[in-house]
Amino acid sequence: MADIITLLPDHVANQIAAGEVVQRPASVVKELLENAIDAQATQVKLLIKNAGKTLIQVIDNGVGMSTTDARLCFERHATSKIQMAEDLFRIQTMGFRGEALASVAAVAHVELITRTEAQEVATAIRIEGSKVVSQEVVAAPKGTSVAVKNLFFNIPARRNFLKSDPVELRHIIDEFHRVVLAHPKVSFAMYNNGTELFQLPPSNLRRRVVNVFGAKTDERLVPVHEETDMVTVDGFIGKPQYARKSRGEQFFFVNNRYIKSPYLHHAISTACEGLLREKAYPSYFLFLQIDPERIDINIHPTKTEIKFEDEHALYAILKASVKHSLGQFNVTPVLDFNKDPNMEVPYAYKDKGVKQPDVEVDPDFNPFADSYRSSGASQRWEGLYAGLQSQKLDAGIPSQAIQVASEDATERLFDENTERSLLKATGFQLHRKYIVSTIKSGLVIIDQGRAHQRVLYERFLKLLTAEHTVSQQLLFPITLNFSKLDMESLKQMKHSLEDSGFVLELAEENVTVSGVPMDMKAQEVSKVLQSLVDDVRQQLPDAGYDQAAVMAASMARSMSIRTGDTLDMAERETRERRRATGTAQRGCNTIALAARRAHFSGAWCCRPSRRK
Repeated sequence: MADIITLLPDHVANQIAAGEVVQRPASVVKELLENAIDAQATQVKLLIKNAGKTLIQVIDNGVGMSTTDARLCFERHATSKIQMAEDLFRIQTMGFRGEALASVAAVAHVELITRTEAQEVATAIRIEGSKVVSQEVVAAPKGTSVAVKNLFFNIPARRNFLKSDPVELRHIIDEFHRVVLAHPKVSFAMYNNGTELFQLPPSNLRRRVVNVFGAKTDERLVPVHEETDMVTVDGFIGKPQYARKSRGEQFFFVNNRYIKSPYLHHAISTACEGLLREKAYPSYFLFLQIDPERIDINIHPTKTEIKFEDEHALYAILKASVKHSLGQFNVTPVLDFNKDPNMEVPYAYKDKGVKQPDVEVDPDFNPFADSYRSSGASQRWEGLYAGLQSQKLDAGIPSQAIQVASEDATERLFDENTERSLLKATGFQLHRKYIVSTIKSGLVIIDQGRAHQRVLYERFLKLLTAEHTVSQQLLFPITLNFSKLDMESLKQMKHSLEDSGFVLELAEENVTVSGVPMDMKAQEVSKVLQSLVDDVRQQLPDAGYDQAAVMAASMARSMSIRTGDTLDMAERETRERRRATGTAQRGCNTIALAARRAHFSGAWCCRPSRRK
């Protein structure tokens, strides 16, 4: 039998390795940024074109590489971090994967320019699909510049599977955030298609978080610090009242390396239990310093998952640290059983001074005067016992003379005011959740929140697809602060927002709103826009999402009435009239069909029973 096992060529092996290392443009950004940090760079610049599909370039002022190292860095299993197998469990640097640059060079056009401080000239190398095209000497400053062009040019199938530019740019920004937060002492800059997205000077961790996610983040951070023999926990936890329904601002770092850990995330959620709204996620920026020999970072190709030696102890420490910080900074109520509540000064009297009480004296008062006896007060008291002397206590009192207070035998479903409103109005509110109304063939019960959401959804969807929109101008424009990432989402939605009735101006980190859609209150603008950004961000991974539908649904949820909101007569009749148009006039079956089409059970119909 002929031999059938052969060794793969190097360029094929590199392409296979690239399938694990280079999943999308963000993977290349991660590798290049980590290499710049390991090169002891203090200034790093990231240039992006067409969401990384055309160009990804990282320029740093690090130590650079010699001519020999510049050539060897593109070979497989080439690294300066590992000398023996035991070194894998003592990794302290960012990049140590031996096939990173080799994998990138196998699926792209790479241009490398590097120079050390001791060299007078730099080395420039061009590689296309693992093949060295040229190597020459050029003039360049100290440091390294790596430009990756035309990613997946030789694998069309992989390139076709890339998402749209906004989606890929979102992944690149996520990787950029993970690196810049772990190294606040390093200056970073990021440009997309010639536009500056981030300019981050060297700072401390808190200032770096504020520079990345906007000025509004500063007041929302609670410091976390705990030192134990096993781990040191540092960083910040966001205040629960500012929790968002997206997982965007959640970062775990172990020895300055970003990781993903659902188990540790559960510890944070448990520590904030009872403080978060439904389906809301807390933001956190936590750094764990632990002995490298107590962790295993080789369980995942991208090194974003780590196995800990004692996960249960780490879970308990992290949970206790977050709880302690929230209680220490008065974010959560604290019970102190050593305090005597009777000695506490009420808040209303905390800052008040001592006031001398006023004493009023009646100089004409005489307790021995005859006015008391002459007033007949004693006769009134004696009148209370009139008639009792003629009755014998042991004879008993006739049952007809006894009146017993009692309640009705049966409880009423509605009080008297509700019953009167039922007779006069077309509908009334039940338990501050449902609107009850009568129709020709029976009784209809409407969920006020879901029905209002559907009404608003159809209205906003119509506005987003219409050519002419009515907007109400605000007397005083509202300025809202957003992170740069949120601003990018708002810029992409600006045209659709204007179609729905918003009049706004976008700056670098804030939005000025001077007009809003009809029936929107000024205090709802911040909540609506923030919820809109979160909803659109959650839909971005789906390449086929409809932006108009997502925006209409998000604004409808944000502006609709909630369970527990009390509606007056005019509001109930308005919602009843909107619901009745085209549905109730055609009977209960039509209402149920409309509810199914709307994908919610917003109405229930009750027909009177028919007796034979």
